Amino acid sequence: MLDIKFIRDNTELVAKGAKEKNLKVDLAQLLTLDGTLRTLQTETEALQAERNRLSKTIAQAAAADRDALKAQVQGIKRRMDEMAGPLVAAKAAFDALMLLVPAPARADVPVGRDDTENVEVKRWGTIPKFDFEPLDHAIVGENLGIVDFARGVKLAGSRSYILKGDGARLEQAVLRFTFDKLCGRGYTPMTVPVLVKEEAMIGTGYFPTGRDQAYYVEKDERALVGTAEVSLTSYYSGEILLEADLPCRIMAWSSCFRREAGTYGKDTKGLYRVHQFQKIEQVIIAPADAELSEKLHDELLKNAEDVLQELGLAYRVVYVCTGDLGQGQLRKHDIETWMPSRKAYSETHSCSTFHDFQARRLQMRYRTKSGEVKTCYTLNNTAIATPRVMIPLLECFQRADGSVQIPEVLVPYMQGQKIIKSRT
Repeated sequence: MLDIKFIRDNTELVAKGAKEKNLKVDLAQLLTLDGTLRTLQTETEALQAERNRLSKTIAQAAAADRDALKAQVQGIKRRMDEMAGPLVAAKAAFDALMLLVPAPARADVPVGRDDTENVEVKRWGTIPKFDFEPLDHAIVGENLGIVDFARGVKLAGSRSYILKGDGARLEQAVLRFTFDKLCGRGYTPMTVPVLVKEEAMIGTGYFPTGRDQAYYVEKDERALVGTAEVSLTSYYSGEILLEADLPCRIMAWSSCFRREAGTYGKDTKGLYRVHQFQKIEQVIIAPADAELSEKLHDELLKNAEDVLQELGLAYRVVYVCTGDLGQGQLRKHDIETWMPSRKAYSETHSCSTFHDFQARRLQMRYRTKSGEVKTCYTLNNTAIATPRVMIPLLECFQRADGSVQIPEVLVPYMQGQKIIKSRT
């Protein structure tokens, strides 16, 4: 959420930012409501002050004057009661519109319509070449008996899967490897709820605009998260932290759930776009310092890149254009890992900077050494997400005999096993 003062003072910038993000919001209506709300609040406060003043004078007033004073107090109360309804209605409409206002992208973010206009900034690794006809991950996994799509669909419907045997072990290996790496870099691991209140989804910006992507339990008014970012970032909501405790580096390994609304007929086969997955998310809660925030963004990005480099997977980094940014993101880098079956680099990680957008919604603040209270900044990035990363692992390291080479860094997590072979 943006500060309404910022919107008043920078209306053209905010409108331009919304247009560049392909998001619609009625700023004229918002500012009209803002004016109405301020007028009503000012009048209400003035009436309340006058009511309090008159009430205090009644006890000291002469008996002949008391009835007149009481009548004035009652008249003020009636006027305040009349204003209460319009005030509540204006506040509700104002708050609803404020939740739709996007943060303008940082000035250096490339302007573009969608992900096809993201700008490549880096490549790492060598795209694998095969002296045989490589298979896609779905065939590799089913031939090895480590992925079962048919029974996954039988149990849970489309975009479902089951990893079994060495498939489940490989998934756990890459997650545990990443988990240990982040712990070694000072990130505090947390086990967090994945079924959360609406306040957490609203606070992190996933509601109301992303409601169609979430699985929602109406009976309990709870939502399944699409990322542990929701729970981690909301952890300190409504609290005032100490500047000395920032930046706060936290992480969580959790199940994640996404409806994938709007993707009918797209990526329906394999492990690329599924409803349930595992992810290790890294979050940083920082002081309101743009220069430090940039350094922390680079830190989060490097953590993910280091994981892919140690796995030996070729990837590229793109600077995400305005049309592919989310509502609250000021800037974002995606990491796209090479997937032979797609003949392309495809997204596996997203590193985002929000500044105070999420923290303002969450009312998450900190007290400086001088005693001033400021709103925090937040950042996050995927550390690893499975089963999507299983695609390059199975495809890039497949061998002519149908087996799959296990990356060296994962061998200790596979109890010394170096090759996945068919057990039949």
